[in-house]
Amino acid sequence: MSDDKLPKWVKPSLEFGPIVAFFIAYMKMKDSFYSIGGNDYQGFIIVTLFFIPLLLISTVVLWWLTGKISPMQIITAVLVTVFGGLTVWFNDDRFIKMKPTIIYLLFGGILGFGLIRGQSYLRLVMQEMLPLRDEGWMLLTRRFALFFFGLALLNEAIWRSFSTEIWVYFKTFGLTAALFAFLLMQGRLLSKFASDKKE
Repeated sequence: MSDDKLPKWVKPSLEFGPIVAFFIAYMKMKDSFYSIGGNDYQGFIIVTLFFIPLLLISTVVLWWLTGKISPMQIITAVLVTVFGGLTVWFNDDRFIKMKPTIIYLLFGGILGFGLIRGQSYLRLVMQEMLPLRDEGWMLLTRRFALFFFGLALLNEAIWRSFSTEIWVYFKTFGLTAALFAFLLMQGRLLSKFASDKKE
């Protein structure tokens, strides 16, 4: 089924639903401890345990409904599974907190590698949505790469310097707001380098 045939609320719900569910569950369970197999787990760890299959299920359902899935979603699902699994296995919340850092370093590194080769890898995944001239794609890719590196540094600063609760707020709302603000700031670039036809 194509995106056009889906109700408009379905795709955003599948993409952001697990994150919202994680936040709500954390707020309800953050001060609780659970004993499983002789080990005590904080509520954060238990929430992470259930977040992993929830994200995987939503990703599979999104793929089933639309017939496609972005490389970013695949990478995110894999890293959530790996770092979330390590968090639960070692009963250590540092692993899941490092996950955004790894994701953003990876995205920034991939885009940076493309720039070194004189290519815009961002164009490969966004050219259907944004018809831009070559110069515009290179500039936008450079900005995205720097933005991702900045988010990686910011995530490291937050989780290492503040409480888990502050990090959860930052992960749920701060990163989303930062991405939204960044995209708004690209309006002038998109207008300046807009192409009349998709290249």
